[in-house]
Amino acid sequence: MRDTESKGIFTKGLEGLAQGDTLLALGFFEKVRQMDNSPVVDSYYAFCIAKERGQVSKAISLCEESIKREPNNSLHYLNLGRIHLLKNNKTEAIRIFREGLNFEENQQIVEELKRLEIRKPSVFRFLKRSNPINKYFGIILKKLRLR
Repeated sequence: MRDTESKGIFTKGLEGLAQGDTLLALGFFEKVRQMDNSPVVDSYYAFCIAKERGQVSKAISLCEESIKREPNNSLHYLNLGRIHLLKNNKTEAIRIFREGLNFEENQQIVEELKRLEIRKPSVFRFLKRSNPINKYFGIILKKLRLR
């Protein structure tokens, strides 16, 4: 972002999102987009239009464009994953969240994955998850940080 005015408006948009008021945030992000069209602004704007206006396909293309411009920024993956959750595409959202974590540790993505209650696959897939061998090997591997 170029100037302090656009940074201030962007911050107000982030505060609106943090409070759960995506409509308020949408207004701020629209203003910032007119002043400074950066990938981060586009990504947050995309999430807001998907949630408030139902423009999911436009939002997905905006987020994908942001990822092309800044592929290592996990915020784009966070917003794209949230858009897919709005679309009830949980599998794709999880894939995107995990892809974002490959680039940097993002606590918001971790919280989204925890909220979705993602379980790792069992150690021995040919055994049932409830099998004690699977259970204890899973615990051991987790303590050794191999899983």
